[in-house]
Amino acid sequence: MAGDAMARETLCALRQTIARLEGRAPDRMDMPVGQTSGAPTNRVPGKTPVLFGAGPETAPRLLPFGHQALDEVLQGGLPLDAMVELRGHELRDAGAVSGFALALCASLTMDEQSRRLCLWIGESVVAMETGLPHIEGLADHGLPPGRLLYAAPKKIDEALWLAEAALASRAFAAVLLEVRGNPARFGLTESRRLSLKARAVGRPVFVLRQAGDEEASSAALRLHIRPAPASLRFLSDGKPLSGSLGHPRFQLTVEKSRLPVLTDFFLEWNPHARQFRPADVFRPAALPPGTAAHPVAAFSASADRPDRAQPLGHVVAFDRAS
Repeated sequence: MAGDAMARETLCALRQTIARLEGRAPDRMDMPVGQTSGAPTNRVPGKTPVLFGAGPETAPRLLPFGHQALDEVLQGGLPLDAMVELRGHELRDAGAVSGFALALCASLTMDEQSRRLCLWIGESVVAMETGLPHIEGLADHGLPPGRLLYAAPKKIDEALWLAEAALASRAFAAVLLEVRGNPARFGLTESRRLSLKARAVGRPVFVLRQAGDEEASSAALRLHIRPAPASLRFLSDGKPLSGSLGHPRFQLTVEKSRLPVLTDFFLEWNPHARQFRPADVFRPAALPPGTAAHPVAAFSASADRPDRAQPLGHVVAFDRAS
């Protein structure tokens, strides 16, 4: 009986370790009696059980967004030791997906004393459609250009190998893996291996799925990113500047998380403070019927032209060829 109890306890500890590596909550039914956490215990007769991994050094690294409702859904914020998928449904949304990912990189590299870089593994087809990162644009977005390293492998196998090697080196604050659509060579097996590597080394890997559909993956979190209308810029006296564009805004839909959610969230990125903040939904006022959305002045009358149409010339009837 004692041997069976020890074997069951060992099996439960292994199951909990696997669940912790996969980023999911362990099954309460598999916990041995007296154990109150998903971490394996070191049982010593007559002493309080010591929880392995129960301490601030093993607490999950999270990046809060500053949006109370969104942070509650994410149980504190974006996980920084797992694989997170950022999905755009259409290729025209690639700017919003890339901008959101670069904002995350800017948040991770706020410490000026830290010299860690972010690695962006780009997709050549997406680059031909949307272009490459611009140095001045990166600076305006809040990310110093010297903190981003861009790589452009030709095949998805090379991109996956480079992502795993970058995670294993622990030299990058984050790894961005950009893919187009749903390639067959990046399925559930490959995503599981990449997710386990990210959790083992404690570094985030952001998968930028451009123009892709939902599919099964080992990502701890999947967000659907769409662009949202920006607000107006405000002057020093607090008045809005008519016709201007404010900070970029994003519409987030949580497609995969530990807690189900049905509502969308709107975030605004402040590149100067390098932080997100909640954004109100912008709905333009309804226009009267027949009114243009962007009215312009009417064209002036033509000049140096005849005031009336000239008569047509003589009509010549040609003989039929046959």
